[in-house]
Amino acid sequence: MIDLPINSHADLKNEIYRLQGLEREKSLELKARFNGPGAIFSTIMSLFGRHDDAAGGIFQQDFLGILSRFALPFALNKTLFRRSGFIIKALVGLISQKASHYISEDTVESVWDKAKDLFGKAIHLFDKKKKPGIPSFRKIKKNNV
Repeated sequence: MIDLPINSHADLKNEIYRLQGLEREKSLELKARFNGPGAIFSTIMSLFGRHDDAAGGIFQQDFLGILSRFALPFALNKTLFRRSGFIIKALVGLISQKASHYISEDTVESVWDKAKDLFGKAIHLFDKKKKPGIPSFRKIKKNNV
């Protein structure tokens, strides 16, 4: 609605009546929305939004994603956040639930492959290989004596 300037006492009264009517209308909508426990729960869940590509919900994920929804918050709350309060533990649970959408078998497999490649390269740096063409000092000494 376009905000009209209030020039007179009558305009002010009309605007007050309009706002009171709008307030009654919104309060009826809120009462209908919070009518029962199921309505309250669905309202709270609507605050967090929905994943567009995950129309099936929790069971749309693979096994590792479902496991991480439960194991990740449990492990974090039992190790890193052991002496934290209720609010911190609830936030950790909520954040790790949201993060579980990004954990799948493909992402874990790609991270595992990168780690194996990294450690494979590091192991080859410490291999004891003889360098060809460079005789050891003992061989040179024995041949000269």
